[in-house]
Amino acid sequence: MLPPPVPSTAIRQPDIPQLLAGFRITHYPVIVRTPRLVKGGGFGDQLKNPNTWTVYFLVDGVWAYLESARGLRREWSSLDRLEVWLREQGFSYFWVRNDLDPVGPETPE
Repeated sequence: MLPPPVPSTAIRQPDIPQLLAGFRITHYPVIVRTPRLVKGGGFGDQLKNPNTWTVYFLVDGVWAYLESARGLRREWSSLDRLEVWLREQGFSYFWVRNDLDPVGPETPE
């Protein structure tokens, strides 16, 4: 299994068209299942739903997370809505990575 992408910088949504036009985004976006950072918003029961989806981009060879207008990591509660958002930004392909949920049934040791 490949190591997870670890972002070391941030980009904002208005940066994406310019980065794409300059061929600076050099890989498919990676959608990642992560623990929730933003504790507010319309997510309902946050104890029941402690995880969200976010997206990382490889920009100039460095992984970058998407920063919201408030300066926090952008999060989506629905993978379906994130997929629609990525398509609106011009991405037809993307990778999905979920390191939080088990892949198969747990086996006793």
